[in-house]
Amino acid sequence: MVRETEVTPRDLVAPLFVIHGRDVRNPVGSMPGVFQLSVDRVVAEARELWSVGVPSVILFGIPETKDAVGTPAFDDGGPVARAVRAIKDGVPDMVVMTDVCLCEYTDHGHCGLLVKDRHGHTHVDNDPTLDVLAREALCHARAGADVVAPSDMMDGRVGAIRRALDGEGFADVALLSYAVKYASGFYGPFRDAAGSTPSFGDRRAYQMDPANQREAIREALLDVEEGADMLMVKPALPYLDVLARVRDAVDLPLAAYNVSGEYAMIKAAAANGWLDEARVVRETLTAIKRAGADLILTYFAKDFARSI
Repeated sequence: MVRETEVTPRDLVAPLFVIHGRDVRNPVGSMPGVFQLSVDRVVAEARELWSVGVPSVILFGIPETKDAVGTPAFDDGGPVARAVRAIKDGVPDMVVMTDVCLCEYTDHGHCGLLVKDRHGHTHVDNDPTLDVLAREALCHARAGADVVAPSDMMDGRVGAIRRALDGEGFADVALLSYAVKYASGFYGPFRDAAGSTPSFGDRRAYQMDPANQREAIREALLDVEEGADMLMVKPALPYLDVLARVRDAVDLPLAAYNVSGEYAMIKAAAANGWLDEARVVRETLTAIKRAGADLILTYFAKDFARSI
């Protein structure tokens, strides 16, 4: 009667990994219960999610080929664009989100284009990357995506994508910014699933320092100014304090990503009999919503929805 926070399937977004082929269902070893799915299998999964009350998915693409500049990211015949069209045809009312980033599509695994500085050091070149990200977002919008979600953490990408969408007649496509994305060790299993591990170095030059909290507010407010419709904090559990502070600072819808490492830890502990999985999942999702999330991206979406 007096419970303050209630998580329902309508709060959840299910991440799905899309791969080429037909009738493909490749298990992700580090994420029990998660699969790389061909487009036909993605549609079936979307139908099942919809049937248990989960209203939204976010798609991550695994291309057949990669190159240095992420060309497959904006391929209208690529796995994400094909999956968007297929889901909107098969489950028309489902909210289809797409991840906008280059790490899955570049042969070096970084989230932007690379350049050598005058000392010969290689680093991500922020500004030229914005055009490629905008082309990727437009590709997804043409396919019918309801929401595009840039996760790259390049400075200025929200404004660049918003201008590109509006300029091509996609003003109604919402923009969910990974506004506060930390350089976290909790992403490892995701990189197995998406094939996006950097071939050298790491992403600390453009993702946030886990020690910083005030910076999160600056990042969030900048993305609001640039035209974001929704914001995200990622990861969720180690950053509930940040999530709460961002919630207090902005009035846009706020998402949190219950990331792959958080999922894998619970799965591993449950498999060893150390935790009651269903109970811990419910407690985890409740904590994320209690801290201020309106939406929760989680690999537990279907299992949680079935359990209530």
